[in-house]
Amino acid sequence: MDYGKHQAPQGYEPGEGVLTTLIRIPVRIVVVVLVLPVRMVWDALTALWHAADRVLLRPLGRALARLLDTLVLTPLTWLYTWVLTPLGKAASWLAVALFLWPWIGLWRYVVVPVARYGIAAPAVWLYGAVLTPLGHGLRWIGTALLAPAARGLGTGLTWLLTTLLVLPVAGLWRHVIVPAVRYGLIIPVVWLYGAVLTPLGLCTAWVLGKLWQGTAWVLDQAWRGIAATGRGLGTALAWLVMTLLVAPVSWTYRRILAPIGREVAAAFEVAWRITGYVSRAVGRALAWLAWHLIGAPVSWAYRTVCTPVGHFARDSVWAPARRAAAETGRAARAALASARETVRQARRDAWRALVGSTDGARSREPQGIPARTLGSTTTVPSAAQASETPLLGEKFVRQG
Repeated sequence: MDYGKHQAPQGYEPGEGVLTTLIRIPVRIVVVVLVLPVRMVWDALTALWHAADRVLLRPLGRALARLLDTLVLTPLTWLYTWVLTPLGKAASWLAVALFLWPWIGLWRYVVVPVARYGIAAPAVWLYGAVLTPLGHGLRWIGTALLAPAARGLGTGLTWLLTTLLVLPVAGLWRHVIVPAVRYGLIIPVVWLYGAVLTPLGLCTAWVLGKLWQGTAWVLDQAWRGIAATGRGLGTALAWLVMTLLVAPVSWTYRRILAPIGREVAAAFEVAWRITGYVSRAVGRALAWLAWHLIGAPVSWAYRTVCTPVGHFARDSVWAPARRAAAETGRAARAALASARETVRQARRDAWRALVGSTDGARSREPQGIPARTLGSTTTVPSAAQASETPLLGEKFVRQG
């Protein structure tokens, strides 16, 4: 009970000010007044669109689809199936007959035989009968004669070059040039480097190292001073920006813009729901009014006037007329059948009178449908009455 008593009032959220709570309801009322016409127009357009889609667009689409199928797709299908496909097959057969088969015949019966028996067979025979023995003979000559001669000639030339050129040059290099270079050039240079240049280089390196260390220390101290100054300036600038720009903007956004935005969004949401209820209520009222002013009278007139009149017309006018038309049609068909049978019987009697009653004549004369006779159990309503005494040699086909 204490918890229920101390609950916050509806519409109040924690962390909001009293001013926000006080201006919320007027803002929502104003937004409802502004949004109500828009929501009603939106609902009206939506209902009109659904009605037009159900009544006009879907039947129109089906009619257009059926018309397109009847006027375009079916003729195109027929054209493709019965015109273009045979023409394509005939054109392909003609193209193959005119352009492919001649080349196939030329390749199969001219080029292949000429290449096989005019080029390949002579080339194989020439290779097997002439070039192979000639190659074997040349290989034997090179292996048995030319190779030993070449080896002997190479050995002689090698010994001659070694004796006249290589050995004198090697002795000159080993006994003259190498001692002269070693004792006349390399040893004095090594002594000069070890006794004079090395101490001088060490001293120079020590002096340069000390100079570099001093310069590096001075530059390091200068860089540290510059870095400390930059850090101080950056800290001061950041403090100024945070204090003079970011903090006011953040406070303005958090305390003013964000609550106003939330309130406006919530007001529009609530207004949209409320106007939806109002719009649906207005729509239901208009529907009720339209039904009681138009739909109910039309429905009463249809049930009370049109339906009895239609039933009376159907039972008293249309059904008797349809039965009379059916009886007339049946009588006309029976009369026509009887006339046909009479004409057929007269033609058969005239034929018998002219050619006699032989079996051949009977086989050539068409037989009609006989009427009921003493030997028949079936009565044909549309057949003419035949003679009770058949002619000589006439046999009727048993019915039933």
